[in-house]
Amino acid sequence: MATTGHIPLGLSTFVLASPFSDADLALFGKVKSFGYEQVEVCIEDPELVSAEALIDARERTGIAYSVCGAFGPDRDLAHDDAGPRGNAAAYLDRLLHLAAAIGSPHVCGPMYAAVGKEPAVDDEARKIEWDRAVTGLTAAAQLAEALGVRLAIEPLNRFETDLVNTTQQGLALCADIGSPAAGLLLDTFHMNIEEKSIGEAIRAAGDRLVHVHACENDRGTLGLAHIPWPEVFSALHDVGYDGQIVIES
Repeated sequence: MATTGHIPLGLSTFVLASPFSDADLALFGKVKSFGYEQVEVCIEDPELVSAEALIDARERTGIAYSVCGAFGPDRDLAHDDAGPRGNAAAYLDRLLHLAAAIGSPHVCGPMYAAVGKEPAVDDEARKIEWDRAVTGLTAAAQLAEALGVRLAIEPLNRFETDLVNTTQQGLALCADIGSPAAGLLLDTFHMNIEEKSIGEAIRAAGDRLVHVHACENDRGTLGLAHIPWPEVFSALHDVGYDGQIVIES
């Protein structure tokens, strides 16, 4: 199946400011002047960003949105403590409502666990963490379905998580969630570390592919390192991908 046409290019707010806030929205005009059509709004602190201000910026600039989550130690659906699990669930709920309000098609990120979490000590412990993540993400997917948005779940490299590293593991997680709202975000930086073939991993994702991060292997300028971009775009064409491509450098 071929792509349906134009794929919009976006820029992550991690490139602009961290933590991003309503005070930084004036930068969107500059982003648009660079030729980007999308901004991926990374919500580190939900108190700093409002739907009303984002909608106003969209009306002024014509920029469209993606919503990205930031999952630190206190937002961890796989944690053995109910506190971080509850924080992660409440945070995801808030992001999903924000996405629906501002017209983002999804909420993306490694939402199954905290980035940089300690590895599970054995397969049994990892299975328990996996099941906790499935429980939390099943509830989030049900809300996403009700709101008309999707989850774009991001596999990370082995140095940032031990839970979901590859496309195949991401697909297994989506299958366990069991919702059409559960899909994948594939990031070429992480794929470069974990996949045998970036192109074949994209093809394996198929219609579960919701979102793409375009990043060089060194997180630098695209085209100046060794990510095989012809292979990436050929695979995106083959699966009929017509979502956003966001640069997160």
